[in-house]
Amino acid sequence: MLVIPAQIFSQINEKCAEGLALAIASNDDGAVMELQWCNKAFTKITGYASHEAVGQRGTILIGPDLEQGVHLYIIEKLMNWENFSVKAFNNRKNGDVYFQKMSWIHLSDTDTGNHWWLCSIIELDDVRAEPAPHVTTDPVACGQQSHAKLVDQVQRLEKENTRLHQLAKSVARDANEDALTGLSNRRHFEVEVKTWIENLKKHGTEFAVLYIDLDRFKFVNDSLGHEAGDRLLVSAANTLRELTRESDLVARLGGDEFVILTQLGKSALNISSLADEIVLRMQAPFSCDGKSTYCSVSVGVAIAKANMENPEQVVADSDEALYHAKSQGKGRWSFFTEEMHAESIATKQLASDLLVACEKREFVPYFQPLIDSATGRIASAEMLVRWNHPTKGILPPAAFLDTAANMGILKRIDKIIFACVHGALSRFDEAGVDLPRVAINVSAARLADPTFIHDIKSSGIDPNRLTVEILESVYLDRMGDVVRWTIDELDELGVTIALDDFGTGHASVSGLLEIRPSILKIDRHFIQPIVDEASARPLVSSIIGIGKGLGMRVVAEGVETEEHARLVSDMGCDYLQGYYFGKPMNEDDLRNRLIETGGRFWSNGTDDSEKRRMQGIGRPIRNTGS
Repeated sequence: MLVIPAQIFSQINEKCAEGLALAIASNDDGAVMELQWCNKAFTKITGYASHEAVGQRGTILIGPDLEQGVHLYIIEKLMNWENFSVKAFNNRKNGDVYFQKMSWIHLSDTDTGNHWWLCSIIELDDVRAEPAPHVTTDPVACGQQSHAKLVDQVQRLEKENTRLHQLAKSVARDANEDALTGLSNRRHFEVEVKTWIENLKKHGTEFAVLYIDLDRFKFVNDSLGHEAGDRLLVSAANTLRELTRESDLVARLGGDEFVILTQLGKSALNISSLADEIVLRMQAPFSCDGKSTYCSVSVGVAIAKANMENPEQVVADSDEALYHAKSQGKGRWSFFTEEMHAESIATKQLASDLLVACEKREFVPYFQPLIDSATGRIASAEMLVRWNHPTKGILPPAAFLDTAANMGILKRIDKIIFACVHGALSRFDEAGVDLPRVAINVSAARLADPTFIHDIKSSGIDPNRLTVEILESVYLDRMGDVVRWTIDELDELGVTIALDDFGTGHASVSGLLEIRPSILKIDRHFIQPIVDEASARPLVSSIIGIGKGLGMRVVAEGVETEEHARLVSDMGCDYLQGYYFGKPMNEDDLRNRLIETGGRFWSNGTDDSEKRRMQGIGRPIRNTGS
């Protein structure tokens, strides 16, 4: 096949009399586009130089003298991705009116999926300057022909006017209305809330914003299907219509988020009553194709008052109140308070500091020993992440992990900690200090992350010296195919699986069989009362029996005293962990303790002098949480 020379293409650009332009279009709306190229004829016809046109919206091709009906016709065709041509009067850049034929052709890029428009503009002779057609000299025939033409023209104009009127209504409706629910859409809401704020500033018309979110919408979508999810959204929209006044604005912002604008009136009690009613009505069961479920709502309420410095903040305030309602258990509503605003600012600052902390690698591992109950020697150390904050000092996980999880940066923190643990083990080995293995806690999000296995492999930590501790609630909530695959891969690598905090969730023997952990850790809330309350011991013995019966080794957490250690050891626990053997400590402190004790933290059945020496090393410390 003959290759067309580049100079031929350049001549097309120079000599083609038809104005051509290429524009890339939005995937969501064909009428939204940006010009990317035009030829010389386009510049000559429209008056826009190439550098003036490229980068501009396609609206520069719509002049002030283009008829509104034609404009709406063009928008309709573009929105529907239809190829079309239209003849009309339009304006050049300098405002001159000319008659043109404008054609649009839809192009698709199969490699990228992008949508393009090829626009063609041809300048036509002005139809107003065309010579009048020949008219018959017969006055009767002339009158009949003129009347027939006039009637036909009027009828065509009436039809076209009706069509354009319907089109204008359709375009206006589509621009302001949510297609699924018929409520106002986000675009219309954003326009309206500005109007309400202006009325507040000018006339003192106070109003409230109710931000509404369906609590279990994802569950309905996943369990009953997207059609059921759509029906639920329509049902929620109808409920909000029923509970509000005609003067209120009800909008769907997208997904399962709704918002209401309502005038405050004489009392805020009307607003609280409305919020109460919304929460109450949405607690009713929802039925779809014979299957029933429920989907409660959370509501955040904020009021725009005349004396506010920044009423534009009212929507964000209602969103903050919604977040607070969800954090308090969902299925409820909350008024916005200044305390929430302060918390929001603090959270944003914390998020900013966490990003800096990731860059500067400010996270460090702390270690708490696990003691072999038979020998009293260290068997492992649970690694607990700490943040070495530059101004606040060492911060515990509770101060930052939830925010880090919401930000999606747990993976980055894990990589930093894995590298620290690998380095610590290497330094222990080089110093001849025996630390057999380390245990790490794994969040639900990380356990369901397919890249977690890769991160373990690339950390450099010997899998045979690693225990992964999974919270009972994690595996109960997230036991899907990815989690199952992750656990199987860890087992194949040689990583030991431990089930942490057993007894605090809703575990069952079948659940234990499903996850197949090698180690079962009994939560400290079961261990702590056994010294003073003999009635608490049978339950601990039963849990130990379950673990032993399934071939698992058992860890007692929360061991605070010598008596704790004796009791759980006699009951059959394999390992002991708690403040009696030490608080979580940094690498240097752990190394010093291991050197000082020779790795032996407890003496089970030694003579009195040995017992006193060991107790001096592991003094009881009241537990304040680890």
